[in-house]
Amino acid sequence: MHLISLLAQNQLDPIMVRHIIMAMMAILPVIMLLAIAIFMVPCWFILKKAGFSPWLSLLCVFPSLGTLIVLYVLAFAEWKVKPVQAALYPPVSPTA
Repeated sequence: MHLISLLAQNQLDPIMVRHIIMAMMAILPVIMLLAIAIFMVPCWFILKKAGFSPWLSLLCVFPSLGTLIVLYVLAFAEWKVKPVQAALYPPVSPTA
């Protein structure tokens, strides 16, 4: 609410602007770390299940380029996971 009233003024108070910038500088790194963690944790598990080194998920530290690189690695590399073997017994058909 204060921000709206601040922008509606003709003259900006330099002290108020300084306080807003300092608050943004304190909150922005926390938001960035949270956003990186939101992408890094799923990439860690996906890479581990695909047979790659999960440490590749550290590329997500670079928000746009790193995540794009991880996606391209997952899309175009040959996965080292063996397919699940078929069951050794025949499937049971339902009887009515």
